[in-house]
Amino acid sequence: MIDINRSIGRLLRADKELAPYESDIRMHLHRYNEKRRELVGEGELCEVCNGYLYFGFHRTPTGWVFREWLPGADAAWLTGDFNGWDRYSHPLTNIGDGVYEIRLEGRDALAHGQFVKLIVGREGKSFERVPAYARRAVLDERDARLCAQIWMPNEEFVWTDGDFYGKRRHRSPRIYEAHIGMAQEREGVGTYREFADITLEWISHAGYNTVQLMAIQEHPYYASFGYQVTGFFAPSYRYGTPEDLKYLINKAHGMGISVLLDIVHSHACPNEGEGLNRLDGTDGQYFLEGERGWHSAWGTRLFNYGRGEVLHFLLSNLKYWQDEFHFDGFRFDGVTSMLYENHGLGVAFTNLSQYYSLNTNVDARVYLMLANELIHTVNKKAITVAEDMSGMPGMCLPLEMAGFGFDFRLSMGVPDMWIKLIKTQRMEDWSMGYIFSELSGGRENEGSIGYSESHDQALVGDKTIMFRLADAEMYTGMQKGYHTPTMDTAIDMHKLIRFSTAVLAKDGYLNFMGNEFGHPEWIDFPREGNGWSYKYARRQWSLVRNPTYKYDWLAEFDRDMIAHLRRYSVHSKKKARAIWLDEAKSLMIFERGNIIYAINFHPTWSQEHAFICTQGVEGSKFKVVFSSDRYEHGGQGRVSTEQEYTVTDTPFGKGFFIYLPARCAAALKAVSDK
Repeated sequence: MIDINRSIGRLLRADKELAPYESDIRMHLHRYNEKRRELVGEGELCEVCNGYLYFGFHRTPTGWVFREWLPGADAAWLTGDFNGWDRYSHPLTNIGDGVYEIRLEGRDALAHGQFVKLIVGREGKSFERVPAYARRAVLDERDARLCAQIWMPNEEFVWTDGDFYGKRRHRSPRIYEAHIGMAQEREGVGTYREFADITLEWISHAGYNTVQLMAIQEHPYYASFGYQVTGFFAPSYRYGTPEDLKYLINKAHGMGISVLLDIVHSHACPNEGEGLNRLDGTDGQYFLEGERGWHSAWGTRLFNYGRGEVLHFLLSNLKYWQDEFHFDGFRFDGVTSMLYENHGLGVAFTNLSQYYSLNTNVDARVYLMLANELIHTVNKKAITVAEDMSGMPGMCLPLEMAGFGFDFRLSMGVPDMWIKLIKTQRMEDWSMGYIFSELSGGRENEGSIGYSESHDQALVGDKTIMFRLADAEMYTGMQKGYHTPTMDTAIDMHKLIRFSTAVLAKDGYLNFMGNEFGHPEWIDFPREGNGWSYKYARRQWSLVRNPTYKYDWLAEFDRDMIAHLRRYSVHSKKKARAIWLDEAKSLMIFERGNIIYAINFHPTWSQEHAFICTQGVEGSKFKVVFSSDRYEHGGQGRVSTEQEYTVTDTPFGKGFFIYLPARCAAALKAVSDK
């Protein structure tokens, strides 16, 4: 339980501006205590959030047992390969509290690999359903319907990650966001094994220490990017078996890479028959009833976080992915949508009052607090990341400070800022103060992950940063011998945008698969409009491996940038301090962790004598330890990494002068520093 008075006291000492909203926060914490007490009393959440060990299919000493929560059903039956698909030969028994159960005698009553479905009866009608706790759901090619599949292989998977899982944590995540299905080059759906044996090597070589996997929970529509889930406990069969996913995670752990699951608990697919919607024949089993139960923009169902059984389902789901698959944490999708009755649509969140009002979904807040408590109890080294664009205060503060308990939030305003600047302003008109403030901002004492572009920008209908910068020349100008002002500027600015975002990010950095080398094509999943083609639902790794193309310049730059973040522990250092932000010359000079960063964003104006003030930075001599102008990065080698710059007294203060070409970034460190 939370000591409400103490927690609020700690919160208000950290952020005095929240004082006018103390009563709202107090009510939120009171609701959390009430719900926690309702679920577990004074015990631990992990002791009771074990729905996957009770519901679904399980072997017993003498046979099998299957259970499902169907509070609105009048009857239920089990059908499948085991009984020749007789719909009504195997009825379930209502054992109370809406739980239906059937026991099958004999160890061979069900067999590994068999297809099964649930038949639910209500008000004289019956309909097929996929069980909510199904651990595998597969398309039965005999009749093209999605079925649960009995998945209990004789040999259990043998984990070899005992020295990693639950014992190690990357304090500064460098996250590589990836989609298993499109992580390969061939035209088709990639597999867990391909990703483990091929793509993980790329991620490790690139220097990322964390991989964030999208579209793992079963979803019927491939093009949804995995954000319309039907099977919350089923890893998508498209990519292979559950053991294949375990193989991937086990191998990642062996390489020192953490694996996060992009979890979707903000909404659910509306499909009936294969998901949770109307599982028992009613609207309100898992979801809110009426209009509140539907997302107006997404057309999806919204969970009733105030119902104990729903909380138990979702919390058990989190524990399942940790216990069964050794995921090191979660990126929570759609947190803003969860927190507000209007889902944050059309709201700029310009003042604190917008976070505390009748628009706030307090039940959702309570769920997120319970979720973070559970996750970090199961694995104290776990990482949780919130996708919240609203900037809700306390999102990344511990529960003991009246927070939500997340470790990090995504800095969602940064990609929007870059796209807006590129689309609406000339580069020479970009405000250095605005960019610096946006990149280095964020709530004090709360963790955040920076990123320059989101996966949504890679989809058809939008454009990645590289595509926006190069436009049509993206198709004709990526040979290394090709040079035009547009193409050269695109290459350089792609590097500067990523570098400034990465080094100014507060606690970590994220990149979507392929964006690091400027992948040239949009993502277009197979659909009727493109002839069900996989041509654009893949990553063309051969481009970056071809030395005649500029893609390897961008990839080499990204590797060196990530290595710089790691070598100098950039994200463990205090917030950056601006030294000089020159709006006229488009110069941004700042210090972080005794490293001085100098970035010239101007598209054409090189600075022959850019002054670097060293006031407040230890050292009498400095050298460049990183430059975006290296030949390996597609630069011209104009910024020397050998020259020493001596600090002297000048009319501008202590410092030195450096040549800083247009569209160039450099990092300098005192020579005496090791």
